[in-house]
Amino acid sequence: MANFKTIGIIGKQDEAPKVWETLDRLVKCLRASRRKIFFDDVGGAKVAAPREHIVSLREMGRCCSLVIVVGGDGTLLHAARTMAEFQVPLVGINLGRLGFLADVLPKEIETSIERILAGEYEEEPRHMLTARISGEAAEVDNCLALNDVVVHRWNPARVIELETYIEGVFVNAQHSDGIIVATPTGSTAYALSGGGPLLHPALDVLAVVPICPHTLSNRPLVVAGDSHIEIRIGEQDRDQVRVTCDGLTASQLKAPARVFINKAPWPTRLLHLKGHDHYKLLRAKLGWGGRPPCQPS
Repeated sequence: MANFKTIGIIGKQDEAPKVWETLDRLVKCLRASRRKIFFDDVGGAKVAAPREHIVSLREMGRCCSLVIVVGGDGTLLHAARTMAEFQVPLVGINLGRLGFLADVLPKEIETSIERILAGEYEEEPRHMLTARISGEAAEVDNCLALNDVVVHRWNPARVIELETYIEGVFVNAQHSDGIIVATPTGSTAYALSGGGPLLHPALDVLAVVPICPHTLSNRPLVVAGDSHIEIRIGEQDRDQVRVTCDGLTASQLKAPARVFINKAPWPTRLLHLKGHDHYKLLRAKLGWGGRPPCQPS
């Protein structure tokens, strides 16, 4: 059990009153427990923190033993890409819409944070991806993704031609709007909209999901988590393609020729309260029905 003495707070970039109120309650809770607190620029400005307690995200990764993210899943994804290298565990307080990753409710901040600081938590490692992009003029350094790497068309008026290779072996060629390579974490994100499978976070696998393929026979693939995936882009389509990592454009390279996708060297470390139920989360967030009531005979 970790003893979290130095805690970082990353706040959502939003001026909504609920963000201010949630940050204020969180800071009061942590100060009552006598923890040392550091803030990012956004959170520090909202609570008027001393200047020496406002640090960059990388500095926060170096000096903190726990980071609490106040925002939605997008804010937590942003934090995860920075903190993974430093292997700092994350707790998310959900101020967003879905909350697959940030699952602490604002109304339960005091109780939930006190339980986590007391050691009543479960740690869940989540695999990440790296993408390396090569083109005619240059090669772009790796970008990190917790959800997915997407190779997709930029011009909405046309499909693109892509070839997929796994472990150097040709898998298929397709005309489509693109390809999603998703982790189990990302299986409930864009890949879900593309018809991909829901993957349990504990699985060491990846989903390769075509986006609107121009054929009825092309289906999502589930492959080993340490697979080396290469996507080659047709020469005539390179000016029409972009690569995004967790929804962010990976580079401004105008003519990507190949994209290499691999498991990242570090996972994201998520902390949940003890008793965390993944299937209960799916039922709540995806609107699944519960067990129907028994009908009287």
